[in-house]
Amino acid sequence: MQSKYSKLAKGMIGAAIGTALFGGAAQAKDVTIALEGGYAPWNMTLPGGKLGGFEPELAANLCARAQLKCNLVAQDWDGMIPGLQAGKFDVLMDAISITPEREKIIAFSKPYASTPATFAVTDTKILPKAGPTAAALKLDTDAKSNAPAVQALRTALKGKTIGIQSGTVYTRFINENFKDVASIRVYKTSPERDLDLSNGRIDASFDDVTYYAANADKKEAVPTVAAGPKIGGPIWGPGEGLAFRKQDADLKAKFDAAITAAIADGTVKKLSEKWFKTDVTP
Repeated sequence: MQSKYSKLAKGMIGAAIGTALFGGAAQAKDVTIALEGGYAPWNMTLPGGKLGGFEPELAANLCARAQLKCNLVAQDWDGMIPGLQAGKFDVLMDAISITPEREKIIAFSKPYASTPATFAVTDTKILPKAGPTAAALKLDTDAKSNAPAVQALRTALKGKTIGIQSGTVYTRFINENFKDVASIRVYKTSPERDLDLSNGRIDASFDDVTYYAANADKKEAVPTVAAGPKIGGPIWGPGEGLAFRKQDADLKAKFDAAITAAIADGTVKKLSEKWFKTDVTP
């Protein structure tokens, strides 16, 4: 997932997430967690304004384990890190990939998910539909060393228009590897990009495989399909994690312990299979 940055939060979802399950009389601390509320199935805004999806359900579990009283806030992707640093919220949870660049300004929990990415098209003559058992293309962090592996994709997408959401680790990958052979169109949100793909205004999009898997049954005038190889490896970092201000080491430690427990007892596996139809346990 997939970094995102300051506008006012769209709305506070006063979801005080249970603390009585773990800790009896222990005093809970109020913690505000920001999610985009528009990156299904990681997180989404349900009718009535409540947040749902993989991350809100996992957040409820983690907060209960850590004896924290958590409120979920919907916040635009591009306002998240400034909002965190300004004290508008305490934690970011929005499929944020852990990268060295981001670790310079914010702290991350241990990863709670790890997922590859892929392209999507409406015309499989551009890129063939990916087979379910096809091996993932493992890429390193260095663009030059990855060049031979992505050459076939560069050839297939030469002269095409690729849509990508702004401010993500995928944006950099697409720019570094395809900007000289294809047109790159940047979108504020993934749904806006998807609409242009379905309507033929772009030729391909690039995003997390879980995002496409969750939207595979979505009714569209022109259906889109995941295509080309799944791309994973060190290029995306160790996975997706919660983000904190660097000074909040105690809060990070509580969530690290909760994530460790949720992975160990199969909670992450259960929730990822529910929402993604695949296990994204790191």
